[in-house]
Amino acid sequence: MTAAARRPRIGLSASSVYPESTAHAFSWAAEVGYEAVEVMVGIDALSQQVDAVRQLSEHHQLPVSAVHAPCLLFTQRVWGVEPWGKLERSAAMAGAVGAEVVVVHPPFRWQREYARDFVNGIAALEESSGIAFAVENMYPWRTSRRQMQMYQPGWDPSTEPYANATIDLSHAAIARDDVVAMAERLGPRLRHVHLTDGTDSAKDEHLVPGRGTTGAADFLQHLARTGFAGEVVLEINTRRCTTREEREADLRESLEFAIEHLTAGAADTGEQVARPAHGA
Repeated sequence: MTAAARRPRIGLSASSVYPESTAHAFSWAAEVGYEAVEVMVGIDALSQQVDAVRQLSEHHQLPVSAVHAPCLLFTQRVWGVEPWGKLERSAAMAGAVGAEVVVVHPPFRWQREYARDFVNGIAALEESSGIAFAVENMYPWRTSRRQMQMYQPGWDPSTEPYANATIDLSHAAIARDDVVAMAERLGPRLRHVHLTDGTDSAKDEHLVPGRGTTGAADFLQHLARTGFAGEVVLEINTRRCTTREEREADLRESLEFAIEHLTAGAADTGEQVARPAHGA
């Protein structure tokens, strides 16, 4: 074992600065001290352009850690309406900008044809593209009286034979899932993390980590103790920030939280952990 074991790289999801653009996300990440950016392919035209993303990465000297495929409700028409075509384009972008991971949600239940062979189709895409498709945990849609299964084959990727998965802590909060237990079930198949937080709300809150009830600190320490080798990406909601200073404070607090608890977990194993390349 080397004297300084590298902790997981800490990146920033471009969705964390919405409604600001992908260009702003790279600028924020560089200024605050993040080490990478996850590009959310969405309605921002820049996020859909491989050359633009590559230029932003080179300009800010920040690698792209992942490409999030346009599979949200409000991105259903981005890059067309055919789901497999969207994933193929996501893989092509990832390869072109140097990312090893595409984050993808399981199909909505009304996407019956897409859902029918989703598990096998993801495996085939990984083999053909050389890109890891990390299927993200989702959640039931629920009200005060009932809940509805809106994803097929299910919201929990640990119950399917995916080779790669993403854990999102806000989604886990809605589903009332134990994130450490989910990580243990996934084992080495856990490739990617969306670090955020949530409460027992039916809303997808994406709180600054530590402000919710998911046990984000324990989760990070578990990752570090067990040698997690994937990416940790902050994916928080800063839309309620009314000033630049408020947004910056949330982004800094999130990064500092990740560093603190990944470092604490690594310390339990007797390892030293490298600090970010950029000053926070």
